[in-house]
Amino acid sequence: MLLDSLGVLDELTLCAHGIWLSHDEIHSIARSGASISHCPESAMKLGSGVAPVPEMISLGVKVGLGTDGCASNNDLDLFSEIDFAAKVHKVFKNDPLACPAEQALRMATLGGASVLGLENEIGSIEPGKKADLIALSLNQPHLTPIYDPVSHIVYAARGSDVRFVWVDGQQIVKDGRVLSVDETEVISEATRMGLEIRRKIR
Repeated sequence: MLLDSLGVLDELTLCAHGIWLSHDEIHSIARSGASISHCPESAMKLGSGVAPVPEMISLGVKVGLGTDGCASNNDLDLFSEIDFAAKVHKVFKNDPLACPAEQALRMATLGGASVLGLENEIGSIEPGKKADLIALSLNQPHLTPIYDPVSHIVYAARGSDVRFVWVDGQQIVKDGRVLSVDETEVISEATRMGLEIRRKIR
């Protein structure tokens, strides 16, 4: 593998996508301690292929979940990303047990922290870690009834179900309203900029 031979791969390397990897290349990444940012929705939109995530994880590669940029993934909703990650590998491998819900959720939480080298600070609710928390509104038709909370988060929840958010213990979303910025102002400015860009590209 070229990156390995150049000494680029180490525990500080985060590789985006990792779609076109051979078995030997996956081994090289695992040996080096490098990580993968898995962005399934972006890969689907671009028709890039399916990253061999089950193989990566089985060989010890750290995998986190990403959304990529808005040009190749319009919604940037991590909840839909978790859902797609859990499903695309089942289809690709013809195996309903591939990438189970627990694995998909881990990629979005502790897995994401791990690929950034922050697993000792964030990614899970533990004493000594930063209090990064979200709370969902479960009183929704699409979330009723609940049998398995993990499966529900992965396959049924949406980003719009998030009602409360705390980052390092500081509340930034309350009752679905962002406290740190003026949402109306941001939407207005984004709309203005979008119209300006459309005028320039015509």
